[in-house]
Amino acid sequence: MRIPEHIGIIPDGNRRWAIKNGLSKEKGYQKGLAPGLEVFKLCEKIGIKEITYYGFTVDNTKRPRVQRLAFTKACVEAVKMLANEDASLLVVGNTDSEMFPKSLIPFTFKRQNFGNGGVKVNFLVNYGWQWDLKNYFKADQQNPNLIQLIKTRDISRVDLIIRWGGRRRLSGFPPLQAVYSDFYVIDDYWPDFKHEHLYDALNWYDKQDITLGG
Repeated sequence: MRIPEHIGIIPDGNRRWAIKNGLSKEKGYQKGLAPGLEVFKLCEKIGIKEITYYGFTVDNTKRPRVQRLAFTKACVEAVKMLANEDASLLVVGNTDSEMFPKSLIPFTFKRQNFGNGGVKVNFLVNYGWQWDLKNYFKADQQNPNLIQLIKTRDISRVDLIIRWGGRRRLSGFPPLQAVYSDFYVIDDYWPDFKHEHLYDALNWYDKQDITLGG
């Protein structure tokens, strides 16, 4: 089987899961922590080299305060959980904004190895594609160092993006890294994660005609 080197995870459906289970919307985010760790361990076992988790976006911070506090808390806990694994961890997001959790700033300076290093993990927190590409858009397009102007320059091209929750959109996922990504959608909500979700996505990916435009 052909295994993607880098997968992107869009963990959608937390609020809808909460409503479905008779809870207030903000209660869904905490239920997304365990699936995130399960995905990491499965990818580690399978041999996937890099994972990018979509934590929350600049646009997400427009949601009601109780929800914003809940998903911010969940992202902080998720990063700290991953720091207990064999991971090479980097957090990327707009740290100049008050919406960025201060406790995660030390993870943004450079990629940090935890345990034996192992899988590269990128965690997007308070991320916005306009923020990411602002300097890129302003630069001379003939600049050979153009890639250095994007905030996600240390994140490689993504082979496969998997989105839970049934929505068929990228929702601002890093655009340069997603330029040739295959996109797989799972209808189940993220808190209802099953191992089969990942295996089904990988089996689907294995059957795709990967040409990168060639």
